[in-house]
Amino acid sequence: MAVAPPGTFTGRLGQLGPGLIISAAIVGSGELIVIPKLGATMGFTLLWFVVLGCVLKVFVQVELARHAIAHQETTLASLDTLPGPRWRVSWVLWAWLLMYCGTVLQIGGIIGGITMICGMLGLSWPPWVWLVLTTLSGILLLVSGRYGPVERYATAMVAIFTLSAMVAVVALQWTEFHVTAAQWREGFTPHVPGSFTVAFAAFGVTGVGASELIYYPYWCLEKGYGRSVGPPPEGGAWSAQRPAWTARALGWLGVMRLDAFVSMIIYTFATIAFYVLGAAILHKTARDVSDNDLIGRLADMYLRSLGEWSYVLFLVGALTVLYSTFFVATASNARLLVDVGGLLGVPAASVPTAEARRKAVQVACVLLPLASATAFVVWPQPVTLVLIGAMGQAVMLPLLAGAAVYFRHRRLPADLAPSYAWTVALWVSAALIALVGVYQFLRTVGAV
Repeated sequence: MAVAPPGTFTGRLGQLGPGLIISAAIVGSGELIVIPKLGATMGFTLLWFVVLGCVLKVFVQVELARHAIAHQETTLASLDTLPGPRWRVSWVLWAWLLMYCGTVLQIGGIIGGITMICGMLGLSWPPWVWLVLTTLSGILLLVSGRYGPVERYATAMVAIFTLSAMVAVVALQWTEFHVTAAQWREGFTPHVPGSFTVAFAAFGVTGVGASELIYYPYWCLEKGYGRSVGPPPEGGAWSAQRPAWTARALGWLGVMRLDAFVSMIIYTFATIAFYVLGAAILHKTARDVSDNDLIGRLADMYLRSLGEWSYVLFLVGALTVLYSTFFVATASNARLLVDVGGLLGVPAASVPTAEARRKAVQVACVLLPLASATAFVVWPQPVTLVLIGAMGQAVMLPLLAGAAVYFRHRRLPADLAPSYAWTVALWVSAALIALVGVYQFLRTVGAV
């Protein structure tokens, strides 16, 4: 799921935060690439698992954001407070850094997908030209901050593209690839396949992926709910101002929870649509989503369901999805890079003022796209690069779920504590996420 970049949340809509505002732009590389590949590989057997992954993570998302607002603290700073071994920072942050490196590779795969689409649109320049233009345009947009029109266009196009995927699923019923009641039953009957690697990657990256769970609180603090709530009172103002601040915080936290669940419903249906297209068409025709024919395979889902006229629609929609994911993820990763640099004590990342931080983020917005583009040049396999990032996020998910439970019980002020029912749901969510991680680990070492 793509989260809107800085500068997007302004005015009254900005106060509502990055949930409903971006509900129309919730398809990213996970939904577009990993989910159809999973459907092409496994058929309908893992539809239940895809839906479960979309639903479980919303509880962790809200809890991490609640903690950030309560303490006015970034996600990485919060993770640095977790118990366990330390070397300059918490062991959890070192685990996150490994995932972060995978994310840089994932963006490289996305850039590679963009260059492929440009060639398929009949734009006859050599692929290296599109690679350079994609990378440099992203850098310029991020450094300048003047991409409001681009963001509005991307949001509208991704909304249309997402809706078209749902329409394509309906249109399947009038083709040879129509979905039967037996296939729907198979899809929602829990079943663990013999091969679980791609499913595990999809679990980490679709819906609210691990990377979004990390940087969602950043947007809440900078442009959304955190700004509306304000910092908690301190010192002598505590007893006098705390009740008013608590009431304001609880009100906005309620809006955030509703916001997150409405967004979850929307991106779950979008994810189902892309999975069903992959399972019904690509699996039946034995056409896997591969590095060599990434876009052609995905476009086939539209051609077989909507007809020849939808070819350009798919290419333009896929281009918009991948490009918006590229610069949104880079904007987020730049903030994370500066934040973790400060926690590690890196002199260049120790930014004492807001202006110095802004400049440091701009530098990161230059370096990160260059690193991702270089990764694709060295290893021009877009699907593999995206899967590496997805696997890293899946490994990080159990740690984030455990952190959310720890923050709920050890660091959250009592007057902001959620209900008993919510706490139970959080525990169930965290336990199931951990179970998925343990299962994949046991499969990796050959224990199951």
